Amino acid sequence: MDSTTPSPPATDPDILPTRDGYDRWAAIYDGEDNPLIQLEERYLPGVLGELRGLRVVDLGCGTGRHAVAAAAAGADVTAVDFSAAMLDRARAKSGAAGVRFVAHDLTRALPFDDGSFDVVLCCLVIEHIADLAGFFREVGRVCRPGGRAVLTAMHPAMMLRGITARVTDPATGRETRPRSYPNQTADYVMGALRAGLRLDHLGEHAVDEELAARSPRSRRYLGWPLLLTVRVVPEGAP
Repeated sequence: MDSTTPSPPATDPDILPTRDGYDRWAAIYDGEDNPLIQLEERYLPGVLGELRGLRVVDLGCGTGRHAVAAAAAGADVTAVDFSAAMLDRARAKSGAAGVRFVAHDLTRALPFDDGSFDVVLCCLVIEHIADLAGFFREVGRVCRPGGRAVLTAMHPAMMLRGITARVTDPATGRETRPRSYPNQTADYVMGALRAGLRLDHLGEHAVDEELAARSPRSRRYLGWPLLLTVRVVPEGAP
């Protein structure tokens, strides 16, 4: 920035490449009051189903919260992320020895054979992906016939309020946002359908009084849909 370019107001958030944003977030990610994660903990188990004995890949595993839990539930788990700081946090968790961790950018072809997994899991990631059709093609490719893919995202309605994934950077004290894309619910649905996947579940989950009581941060969004849950299966699956 040269001397003739005005500095942005202090209130403007820092918009970072997705990997850099999550590298900064990693140190405090698990300890935050995060209403999106709390809502996901309520609804994801019913969408995900039983995992014991299944081959599971967790795409965008972050700090390993789902990967470690799936391994503890008896699944054979592979976890993928491109944030080195997030992977460090995941590997340090109790139970992480039962998970295979892979460093990989999800905007590239996945480094797995066709039909490698019974369950593809991807939580709070797809709002950071621009090429949804390409991503869903890879999800469908690595999911075996008869398997399922379960995805969650911040609900697109939040973007109508200017809300995207964000953190107060512990090093700078500034609001920091990993790059997100204004994907709409229809973009997710059509991305999956165009990739040859069949929509099996679509859920929209709003902030209610119970969540607002546990998460003061969420009260301002009372009544607004905060979480989107999606389950898709390969075409031809029963």
